[in-house]
Parts: sequence; C-alpha cells; structure tokens
Amino acid sequence: MSQTARLSSKIEPSVHQEKGPAAGLCGAREETSGRGRDHKMRYGAKQLAEILQTHAKFVKGDSAGKRADFSGAYLAGANLRGANLAYALLHGANLEKADLREAKLGGADFSGAKMKRADLRGADLTETNLAGADLTEAQLGGAECLRADLGGAILRGANLRVANLRYTNIRGADLRGADMTTAVLRETDLDGVDLTGLDLSTTLMPRGWKASAEAKK
Repeated sequence: MSQTARLSSKIEPSVHQEKGPAAGLCGAREETSGRGRDHKMRYGAKQLAEILQTHAKFVKGDSAGKRADFSGAYLAGANLRGANLAYALLHGANLEKADLREAKLGGADFSGAKMKRADLRGADLTETNLAGADLTEAQLGGAECLRADLGGAILRGANLRVANLRYTNIRGADLRGADMTTAVLRETDLDGVDLTGLDLSTTLMPRGWKASAEAKK
C-alpha cells in the first residue's frame, strides 16, 4: 500500500481552515457563515491525501507538484503520522494534539503555530522554522531538530528526551519544566538561554559549558 493510501485512511475525516491561504489547494471546500465573515476550509480524508500527494511531487521537484499551504489552518487532532510535509507552509496553524510522529517536516514553516500537546516523536525537524510556536507539553522525544529555529518558542513541560538539538536556535525559548533527559545540545548556542531548574545531568551539553549558579537551583 502506498504512503498516500495509508494516510488517506488515517487522516481525520474533516479539517478546517480558519482563513483562506490554502483556498487554491486541490479538493478544498470553502464554507461561509450566515454573516459572510467566517470563512473556513474543510478537507476530507481524500482531499488531504491528494494535497499531500501533490506536495510530495513538489518536494521531488516535479513540475506537476505544488507546495502545501496550511497557513492558519485548523488541524487540531489531525493524524499526520509519517506524512511528508517538508518545506510546507504551516505558519500560525492550529496543530494542537496532532499526531506528527515520524513525519518529515524538514524546512517547513511552523512559525507561530499552536502545537500544544502535539506528538512529534521521531519527527524530522531539520532546519524547520518553529520560531514563536506554542509547543507546551508537546512530545518531541527522539526528534531530529538539527539547525531548527525554536527561538521564542514555548516548550513548557515538553518532552525533549533524546532529541537532537545540535546547532538549534533556542534563544528566548520558554523551557520551564521541559524534560531534557539525554537530549543533545552539542554545538548549540546557549548564551542567554534560561535553563533554570532543568535536570541536565544526562543532557549532552556543549563542550566547556558550565551551569551558572542560578541555573543549578
């Protein structure tokens, strides 16, 4: 069975978009409230599978492909496990509690996205833009975050066990209560990063890094 076919059976039956950036995506249906102001985009499982298939062609450089644009989309709870969303546009999208386990998300734009309790375990987030995203209590165990941008992201209570954060920008990120067990922070610039109260006893820190007295409290 092809990946697209598997995704078609797994993706939530309906997904809404709060605004209209993805209006041109295949299979999208626009709904308007009685007042004519509340525009939404609804995607069925088949339509989402078609979008992902077209996006996969875009990633491969096929002229028949088209980049997926879910900017501002409502994808809360969506099952996108194993989906290829590399280089996709998801700025400001709502992906709360979405299943993105083992998804290919390299180079995608999730800036400002709402991703509370999203499951990103084992996902490829290489060079992904997550600046300002809300990842409160998100599952990022084993995620590949090489050179990702998590600047200003909210990672309160997030699970970052065994996550690769080498060369990742985490300046201004809120890491309060995050689980950094065996996470890799080699070559990561920690200047100005608040690690106060975190258990870093098994975290692989940059060479020569020493916790400040405040961070040890």
